[in-house]
Amino acid sequence: MKAHDFQRDGGEPNVIEGTLEANAGHYSEEGFWDKVGHSARRAGKQTLEPALKMYYSAQDPSTPLWAKTAIYGALGYFISPIDAIPDLTPLLGYTDDMSILAGALAIVAAKINDKHRQKAKATLERWFGQGL
Repeated sequence: MKAHDFQRDGGEPNVIEGTLEANAGHYSEEGFWDKVGHSARRAGKQTLEPALKMYYSAQDPSTPLWAKTAIYGALGYFISPIDAIPDLTPLLGYTDDMSILAGALAIVAAKINDKHRQKAKATLERWFGQGL
């Protein structure tokens, strides 16, 4: 990344925007929904709930860029076909995904509001039924 690629109003480089742009190819909305759709039952609510909360937070224009960067990094890992522990591994398959999602969630928790939580809950209820 070159300093002139992303400038703030004062002329100083904005590293977060540069990082987000440089890693944009690792996350896509289509890839996220494909992964969630194919693995919802196998991954379970415990994995999908933080992913959905962060997804809806990242879609919110009021979420700051630094938080979106952390969220897209975690979601990019979640949808990546290359995992530290392959998702098909019995009992352990989503352990690495859950760890990455939990870490990112801890970083951006203050930026996830009730609207994001409600959207995530509604999505999970559609997929898994009532009583979450």
